[in-house]
Amino acid sequence: MIVALEGGDVNVSLATLDRIAAALEVSFAQLVQAPHRSVTRIDGLAWMGEDPASRATLLASVDARQQVELWQWSLAPGERYVSEADAPGWHEMLYVMEGRLRLELPSEQREIGRGDYLVFPSDQPYAYVNPGSAPLRFIRNVVS
Repeated sequence: MIVALEGGDVNVSLATLDRIAAALEVSFAQLVQAPHRSVTRIDGLAWMGEDPASRATLLASVDARQQVELWQWSLAPGERYVSEADAPGWHEMLYVMEGRLRLELPSEQREIGRGDYLVFPSDQPYAYVNPGSAPLRFIRNVVS
């Protein structure tokens, strides 16, 4: 299988990649990410169908100890949500579907546009802001 993969003769399944990662005692994310890249921004093509429009891209990964939550959020123009810090070790994974999201952290502000994503440690105070004139919709994963 590995020889065929290296030769580009087969398209590996995600299940096969999982088994290879387990055999190497690494995570799936570690297996598919480029060397020396952070797991919070992998952006690695993990699978492609016969049609180039069919694809699975691993965007980011964080270790989970107990719980993962999947949220769909929307904020009207000018709306703001302020959060207290989560427990140590928690992360959030954000993916913007529509509009523009400003993430305000104590040390910086990050703008995330449609089709982009960001992973950040949420064990600090933060705020979501819709700085635009259009509605904002985004997906939020909370990982502990």
